[in-house]
Amino acid sequence: MRQGKGWMVLLVLLGIGVSAQKLPTRDEGLFQMQIRDKTLFHDSSVIPDGAEISGYLFRDTPKRYYFVVEEDNTPLSVTVTPCDAPLEWRLSLQELKEEGSAEGSGEPLDQQRQQTVAVDDGTELFTYKGNDVEAYAASSSPSGLYQLELLSTEKDSHFKVYSTTTPESDQPYPQLPYDPRVDVTALGRTTVTLAWKPTPTGFLMGQPVQYCLVINKEHNFKSMCAAEAKMTLDDGFMLAPKPGRDFSPFDFAHFGFVPSDNLLGKDRGLVSNKISSRSYTAKPRASDIQKLCIGNKNIFTVSQLKPDTQYYFDVFAVNSATNTSTAYVGTFARTKEEAKQKTVELKDGKVTDVFIKRKGSKFLRFAPVSSHQRVTLFLHACLDSVQLQVRRDGKLLLSQNVEGVRQFQLRGKPKAKYLIRLRGSRRGASTLKLLASTRPSSKQPFPSLPEDTRIKAFDKLRTCSSATVAWLGTQDRNKYCIYRKEVADNYGEEQRRREQNQCAGPESRRKAEKVLCKYFHSPNLQKAVTTETVTGLQPGKSYLLDVYVVGHGGHSVRYQSKLVKTRKYC
Repeated sequence: MRQGKGWMVLLVLLGIGVSAQKLPTRDEGLFQMQIRDKTLFHDSSVIPDGAEISGYLFRDTPKRYYFVVEEDNTPLSVTVTPCDAPLEWRLSLQELKEEGSAEGSGEPLDQQRQQTVAVDDGTELFTYKGNDVEAYAASSSPSGLYQLELLSTEKDSHFKVYSTTTPESDQPYPQLPYDPRVDVTALGRTTVTLAWKPTPTGFLMGQPVQYCLVINKEHNFKSMCAAEAKMTLDDGFMLAPKPGRDFSPFDFAHFGFVPSDNLLGKDRGLVSNKISSRSYTAKPRASDIQKLCIGNKNIFTVSQLKPDTQYYFDVFAVNSATNTSTAYVGTFARTKEEAKQKTVELKDGKVTDVFIKRKGSKFLRFAPVSSHQRVTLFLHACLDSVQLQVRRDGKLLLSQNVEGVRQFQLRGKPKAKYLIRLRGSRRGASTLKLLASTRPSSKQPFPSLPEDTRIKAFDKLRTCSSATVAWLGTQDRNKYCIYRKEVADNYGEEQRRREQNQCAGPESRRKAEKVLCKYFHSPNLQKAVTTETVTGLQPGKSYLLDVYVVGHGGHSVRYQSKLVKTRKYC
């Protein structure tokens, strides 16, 4: 009897204040899509027993939820989890006063309901204000109607609520161990190793539990939903209307309703129907927050962090079956500083060989002894491209990627000092040659190159014992040497790329591989092309052909290698 009465009172209570009015029609398809998204639309004020619900609060707009305890001396537990902002919430036991029946009075049904039930503020059981996950628990509670009122005074906010009358058997949230702290066990420049004690929920109760780790640079999180709210764009909700202002027709359309003409009647002038009259902006996505779910491991190394940077680490035990979670006590750590690199001193007019590890950096310093008007910088990237950055007395003069041979003219300054930073490629180690000079008449130590350094082979001129190739030259008279090397038939592009060190000159080749050397140039760049036929080859064999151009200072540059194969039958 008490059970039926409780539910009847709850339904009557939730029906109070509903007056007859014509509601706007709606786009049913859009409405059904949005109503299935629980984070977007939750239209029930009844909290189910033993299930976690998600809700949304507009700023300064309280929200009330109800649930019924059907029998006296019933255990009760209510847990509220704030997500985006601190919440104020209040739990009370409502007292329902019956003031007599209005049956047969002939009055409308709504007025009969208002006369039948009256609800006062009730007995306050618990209040809380903050952003912690907080719970009310009682081993024995009276039967009745309970009200949970929530309020967010800072901003629009998500929240979660869990209520149960069987807290001992439910155990919805994973339990924390006796020591719930997350410890930092190892610290590096780009890595941090964390360890924590496992939750007893997994191995004692047999529930499926995994651990999720959240890394960010701002602060620790007290709940998983707080971290997820920070990570995701919250464009599913409107901004709260200003006090005293009604919803516009666009507000109804946002939830799938098509505005009715009756809504615009005589008050049409009070509400603008222009979409641009109100801004609907999304919260910015946090790019510096990362979530990793790592299974049941309780030791984990976080990698790819930045040196000398403080990070905050939070671990959550997650029940995989219910998706509920419990937060460990988070920690923070600052990664170690990057090792200070030695600065290489450059001598005026001398070539320096530089080796850079994969993704590494090198610093070079050039301090001319005498006053100078300009500095000429020669750079030859032997393998992959490198990033070049030049500063004069701290001021940035140059920053760009460089490949092949490049020359830069920098404006000088008396007693100026130049700091050169070279950053290697992500694909592998880099080698290069570098020269800085203040001498105005100094010749370039490296030979000039055409824009296209490929070698072209003429397929129709191939024979069983020869191959004809061509390459471009420049207006400067340079020495060109061509070399050949027999390779296997399965010689591939990757192997050729590894061997494509442009700084390795003819001196690194065997004498037997040399074909010839010759001088060549052309005043007309349109005609600066030369050909050569390589003879003495074996039928059906593959050969790698290389052309080296040698500069006045003896430094050489290799063109892009060319793979050719002689005919097998002639």
